[in-house]
Amino acid sequence: MAGEPIPKIPNLELAQHLFTLQSNFEPAKAEAKKQLWSAIEENNMAPFYTHVCENLKIQVDQKLLQKMQKNNSDDLLKLDERIEDAEKNLGETELSDGLIAKAEYLTKIGEKEKALTAYRVAFEKTPTLGNRIDIVFAMMRIGIFFGDNDEISRQIEKAKSLIDEGGDWDRRNRLKVYEGFFKMSNRDFSTAATLFLDTLSTFTSTELMEYKDFVRYAVLTSCISLKRPELKKKVLDAPEILEVIHQLPHIEDFMKSLYECRYAMFFESLAAIEPSLSQSRYLNAHYRFYVREMRIHAYAQLLESYRSLTIPSMAQSFGVSEEFIDRDLSKFIAGGRLNCVIDKVNGIVETNRPDAKNHQYQVVIKQGDLLLNRIQNLSRVINV
Repeated sequence: MAGEPIPKIPNLELAQHLFTLQSNFEPAKAEAKKQLWSAIEENNMAPFYTHVCENLKIQVDQKLLQKMQKNNSDDLLKLDERIEDAEKNLGETELSDGLIAKAEYLTKIGEKEKALTAYRVAFEKTPTLGNRIDIVFAMMRIGIFFGDNDEISRQIEKAKSLIDEGGDWDRRNRLKVYEGFFKMSNRDFSTAATLFLDTLSTFTSTELMEYKDFVRYAVLTSCISLKRPELKKKVLDAPEILEVIHQLPHIEDFMKSLYECRYAMFFESLAAIEPSLSQSRYLNAHYRFYVREMRIHAYAQLLESYRSLTIPSMAQSFGVSEEFIDRDLSKFIAGGRLNCVIDKVNGIVETNRPDAKNHQYQVVIKQGDLLLNRIQNLSRVINV
């Protein structure tokens, strides 16, 4: 029912443990291995066990596998008997419950394709709109668990369509969290930040992540995508964030130092959170991009306030060497990411803000040329 906690099926922490074991971060591997094997044996996750062995390229323990497969077969037989009884003797609600229970069991043991098929069958047999939306959320979580972006994208669109038919407030908010999570995982930090901030005070999706992790993602996506005044209003002063920010190492320093222009602390906190970004299965593919963009963001923020700065003073502001600043700025200037030039002889960085009127003129010329080309193409078609 809406408002009630949703079981962690599948348990996304297990996917993170597998990712950790595949990574180069040695300190976390021992605990991840312990948690992963414990969950596999406790829940008789035979299909997921073979998936793990295949990904880690380790030998399958046939005795353990056969034991878990036997337990899976026995449990599925009971679920099939429950479904058969519901079809013959009970109503559509009991049948729907039985089909969902089977799908959840297949999901819990890591049988991806059979679980998705079972959920599709349950979806067709489920009469109430709310429960049908919950089934779609479950299929989204399977996509997240196995990193199947196509499946997640399809289910998000399906959930939007169903919610437009009459989804309740709780499920609308839950969808925003799921979509924000998906957008963040695909480097659309701006959309993710908007969706996360919209649901700060209404978050209930603990089956996806804990609230403190949700706040962490909200801060990270906001810092890279929001302007300074918005960051102050929506993040730094948000009571929901202030309530848990102290539980998140380095995150408070990270967001406050950026806003308050304490760049040396900002660089220190950015370096401190970089390992956690690289160890997240959702942000690992983007952590280098994220760190680079945040450095550019800080440089641009400082340069906006001055016509020119000496390289030594800029290096001092960021708490790094002059050689580092020279090398870092040169790279971003050459890539067109910073509007400034370096006067190496005098040791000065000069800002080179683009002329707004000239920029507008260039845009008008470009759009005008495009319009003329389209008119010419249209005239040829009409003449023919």
